[in-house]
Amino acid sequence: MIKYLWKWLIMAVAVLITAYLLPGVNVVGLWAAFVVAVVLSVANTFLKPILIILTLPVNILSLGLFTLVINAFIVMLTAYLVPGFSVASFLSAVLFSIVLSMISFVFSVIK
Repeated sequence: MIKYLWKWLIMAVAVLITAYLLPGVNVVGLWAAFVVAVVLSVANTFLKPILIILTLPVNILSLGLFTLVINAFIVMLTAYLVPGFSVASFLSAVLFSIVLSMISFVFSVIK
């Protein structure tokens, strides 16, 4: 359980850093960032595999680039569900997912 809390805390800090770097993304505070981290984790665990399977032909034709669209959809869904977290546009959601992935990777390597 402590391992998951640590991962969510790292993800919350990554969400705060990403929201600070991108102009179209706003996070109200640390608590909202933590909730965003939890909702993104749950959505990526349960919803993302279903969406990837359903869009497999498009994903194969685009050589995997359609996964960025799925990630952006999940980010926008999270923005809809979590108060205190907003994403201005679809492009902001795509950039948020890319930058968040890079920052999370750096934090996981440092850990």
